[in-house]
Amino acid sequence: MIKVGIVGGTGYTGVELLRLLATHPEASVEVITSRAEAGKPVAELFPSLRGHYELCFSQIDEHALLNCDVVFFATPHGVAQSMMNPLISSGARVIDLSADFRLRDIAVWEKWYGQQHACPELVAKAVYGLPEVNRERIRRAQLVACPGCYPTSVQLGFLPLLENDLIDPSSLIANSSSGISGAGRQGKIDLLLAEAGESYKAYGVAGHRHLPEIEQGLRSMQPDDVQAAQLTFVPHLLPTIRGIHSTLYATLKGGSSEDLQALYEERYANEAFVDVLPSGVFPQTKTVKTTNMCRISVLEPQGRGTVVIMSVIDNLTKGASGQGIQNMNIMFGLDETTGLVSPAILP
Repeated sequence: MIKVGIVGGTGYTGVELLRLLATHPEASVEVITSRAEAGKPVAELFPSLRGHYELCFSQIDEHALLNCDVVFFATPHGVAQSMMNPLISSGARVIDLSADFRLRDIAVWEKWYGQQHACPELVAKAVYGLPEVNRERIRRAQLVACPGCYPTSVQLGFLPLLENDLIDPSSLIANSSSGISGAGRQGKIDLLLAEAGESYKAYGVAGHRHLPEIEQGLRSMQPDDVQAAQLTFVPHLLPTIRGIHSTLYATLKGGSSEDLQALYEERYANEAFVDVLPSGVFPQTKTVKTTNMCRISVLEPQGRGTVVIMSVIDNLTKGASGQGIQNMNIMFGLDETTGLVSPAILP
């Protein structure tokens, strides 16, 4: 049984970890921390977990965390990096759901996140936790930086085309929309039902923190001798609770006659959590709600040289906590699907 510690258990990614791990047959949550809720039973704060957890939230105790086999960080950016050195030096295995170790360029991270990085010496040690790209490195990793939600949907959508150098990398476009839970469990006026309901808007158009992460990932997929991928990324807020829908656009090189449907089906044939839909069928966020699945469609409308990819995930599951558990399964030699096979809820 894998002993799990969770730092920061009161946000949406924290409670999603708790929900998924409650029925994981090979994992047991031993520690869950919260400075604000220390001493309060987990099931009191989250009644949906009654009967699954007898644990109480606790203050951070390094000794208790080191007694775990793996430690998840479900915290805002800046927290994990401030605690990481003693954990890693003591041999802990860590999966960080925050953005602290995703970007390899420290200066770029500091620019986009507006603070000095507290642990730059460990950035090179971190493995980017997108299993469909880095599975073997994840297996051996001590520190995994779990991808963001938008980056997961966008990278999985473009991956087969970039790997095979089939598209012009200089003019990629991602039009992505997220449910409100992507903003975290916090009180903000613009996230109130009366403000966000029955509305749809773009935000972060001039620059979003996920852009450098996405471009870093896209560039890692390309052959070494081609122009680096550049992305125009426009995120939007959906008036829904969960889910991401990314519509991606790229120009095919030289009027490529590649069978795009076959390309995607072949690339993802052995990926348990990527479902390439039949030609002419387009994904919906409700078909992935509460699951670790990414569903993808690809087509070239009117045969005019522009390829359109649609990629949907649940931002809290494949976009965060579910992917974190997928990484944990890989790190500990389990089947990747362990504890992650439930179908989407409907309605």
